[in-house]
Amino acid sequence: MDDRMLRRRVYGADHEDPDPGPRPGHDYGELVGGPLDGLLLDITGWSPPQLDEEARLPTEIGRYGAGGRAHYRRRAGDPGHWDWTGDSR
Repeated sequence: MDDRMLRRRVYGADHEDPDPGPRPGHDYGELVGGPLDGLLLDITGWSPPQLDEEARLPTEIGRYGAGGRAHYRRRAGDPGHWDWTGDSR
């Protein structure tokens, strides 16, 4: 893991957490585009079928506000990045 990734915030980390960055021994994908752009998604322990599915991540900062979800799909040919595909309720 390079220094740039160590300074990044992990999706779902508490805003009060003094160290919201990645943890040693975990696997992460970078969220690209949409409301969660730049955050890291902890994919540690995800099975191959789960990695192939679209991640529907709860967020209050997407199109639908509280109760909404931002959708991300793992990028073909570049599995370290997850591209935004839209929002839903």
